[in-house]
Amino acid sequence: MFKYKIDSEVELKMLGMQEAEALFRLTDANRQYLREWMPWIDETKTSEDTRLFIEGTRKRWAKGLGIATGIEYRGELCGVIDLHGLSWTNRKTAVGYWLGASFQGNGIMTRACRAIVDYAVHELKLHRIEICAGIHNVRSRAIPERLGFQLEGIARGAQLLYGRYIDLAVYSVLADEWSESARSR
Repeated sequence: MFKYKIDSEVELKMLGMQEAEALFRLTDANRQYLREWMPWIDETKTSEDTRLFIEGTRKRWAKGLGIATGIEYRGELCGVIDLHGLSWTNRKTAVGYWLGASFQGNGIMTRACRAIVDYAVHELKLHRIEICAGIHNVRSRAIPERLGFQLEGIARGAQLLYGRYIDLAVYSVLADEWSESARSR
């Protein structure tokens, strides 16, 4: 089972069925907040939907296609971060994340993102890491900008979000850039 202790406050843990109820409660409590940017929120209606999500993430992990982890802050589940779209042929992946509204402003997501990118570069030996965020999602875009990712451009109409297409800002970092920036952190 994947477990990655970041510091005394933040830890990443592979989601298991034992987290299904807590994850559903966190999702449900943040439904309106998350709906602005997360296209899957309306499909998560019950804890069974969350169980199916966790089951799917564990199958992807078993096949080497990515990982989804819960983010714990001071022992409490506060969000999710994942590596998805993993291509071993091209040695690349993308990072996705969300955090409960009440946990914002504590540097949690920056720490979680830094840790999962470290894992992708140093443990998985991936070459390219991507983060995409809605162009108006200022908080989400701040994470890759803070971590030294390069803005590559805008993918027009790249995500269907509740009946309308939104543009995504596409950020990336390459392994050698990450290693160089890691030395200066």
